[in-house]
Amino acid sequence: MILKEDSTKQKLRGAYYTPERVAEKMVEFFQEDSSIHSILEPSCGNGVFVDMVQKKQLLKDGDTMTAIEIEDSEVKKAEKKIYSSADIRLFAMDFFQYYAENKDEARFDLILGNPPYIRYQYLEERQRAEMSEILTEHGMKSNKLINTWVGFLVACVHLLREKGKIAFVIPAEILQVAYAEELRLFLAKSLSNITLLTFEELIFPDIEQEIVIFVGEKSEEEKEENKEEKKKEKNVEKKQRQKDGQKGIRIIELNNLEDLQTLKLPENGFQKMNRVHEKWTKYFMSRQENRLITQMKQDSRFRKLSDMALINIGITTGNNKYFSVTKKTVEEYGLEHVVRPLIGRSSHAGSVYFRKEDWLANAESGKAAYLIDFPDVPIETYPKKHRAYIKKGEKNKEHAGYKCRIRDRWYRVPSIWVPDAFFLRRNNLYPKFVLNCCEAVSTDTMHRIKFHDGIEPERVVLSYYNSISFAFTEICGRSYGGGVLEILPGELGNVVLPVLDEIPLEQVREILYQVDEIVRKKEPIEKALDLVDREILVNGLGFEGELCATARKIWKKMQRRRLKRG
Repeated sequence: MILKEDSTKQKLRGAYYTPERVAEKMVEFFQEDSSIHSILEPSCGNGVFVDMVQKKQLLKDGDTMTAIEIEDSEVKKAEKKIYSSADIRLFAMDFFQYYAENKDEARFDLILGNPPYIRYQYLEERQRAEMSEILTEHGMKSNKLINTWVGFLVACVHLLREKGKIAFVIPAEILQVAYAEELRLFLAKSLSNITLLTFEELIFPDIEQEIVIFVGEKSEEEKEENKEEKKKEKNVEKKQRQKDGQKGIRIIELNNLEDLQTLKLPENGFQKMNRVHEKWTKYFMSRQENRLITQMKQDSRFRKLSDMALINIGITTGNNKYFSVTKKTVEEYGLEHVVRPLIGRSSHAGSVYFRKEDWLANAESGKAAYLIDFPDVPIETYPKKHRAYIKKGEKNKEHAGYKCRIRDRWYRVPSIWVPDAFFLRRNNLYPKFVLNCCEAVSTDTMHRIKFHDGIEPERVVLSYYNSISFAFTEICGRSYGGGVLEILPGELGNVVLPVLDEIPLEQVREILYQVDEIVRKKEPIEKALDLVDREILVNGLGFEGELCATARKIWKKMQRRRLKRG
């Protein structure tokens, strides 16, 4: 974590200015919209949107633009960019304060901007309270993970008139992160249509931040006296929308700024937007693909992994470097009787069956393949070498981290138990589901899987290595950065697996051995998926080959999109 005193002024302000070509195109989207007479820019910075609104003559006689900027020096820069006769009003103030003073009166036809990306811990207490109030008054919870751009977006949607438009540059994490879940639901309820423009290349030169251009239109408010009449109209409209895709949500994928310059927003291509808690990454898929995913969720031939197993994060040591040790360290400090076999990193998992010989190979090669598990007895009874290792840790401040510091005895790692299997938390080309065959434990780089009574582990692990479950993993997880797929325990629990109860255990093992060999030899995982799709899903369970083929396309599409950002 970057401490506030060590952060640059730019980072503390969250000020990463919009490239001129992006601002220009965002203004052009509304150039032919005759309904726009009032515009808001809630964080105008040095005035790039103010400048573009004038250049593109978005304001006609009698129209107004309000621009807010908290930094006096930036307001002065923006003032110098006002050269037309248009009515543009600049306010040197905090937008949250402006919102509090004007939320009951001000309404705008268009709101443009690039809100600041400021972490919660960098906000002043007053700003935290103001953002918290914005979120809670719109039915959302406030927490320490929420960034200021969320508060800006919620407040600005509130400030829109009916059918008003909004266009924001925001982080791509809106598509998938858990803390934006309530925001996505709020936007789905408040806006009649949403367009998200994504980019394969990073378009902000100063930051490694994947962004999207968010464009939305506010829904019409329904008056109480017209509810029944409008309900009938809406049923007709709903059928029409489903037919022609005119309202809802869509994602348009672009390569770079050059693609943006030539883009003309199409009128159609929307998918029905569900007013439920969900990730928006699903809208990278077509309507037909999403229908198939929904069908598989409801298909009794599948079960969620959470219905078959307890899924828990790996052991939180508080200091993996200190507690995960090599064979050399074990021998040096006589730790042989207080260590457990460890599968500590993704590079340690080169198979489906993680056997004792696999662990020994890791240990002999110098990998940190042991986890220290000091006993719950007085430290005075520890062997001299063990106490020496603990003192060495204290000398090097290994115990100063938060997780270690809050323990009664910092050198004793809690919640150590042996799982039936492991699932990698972060994956590159494909996810790995690994059977624990040697009483190993794992750090939090792996999730721990404990199967429910009566569940045969090999059936479940084999049932994962197929095109359908791989597709669900990409959909349920999130692109973490660098092309990595991250999946958390709750997300992993929603992955569906075909039920293999009717497949003889001998056949399950025979095919799982073949999958294990493919993984060990580092052959393309598609070879394993082909095998399981054909022999288990199609020949064994009677699935249609087309179902597997479509699921494979979904997996590859989502995987390619993720890897392009690597």
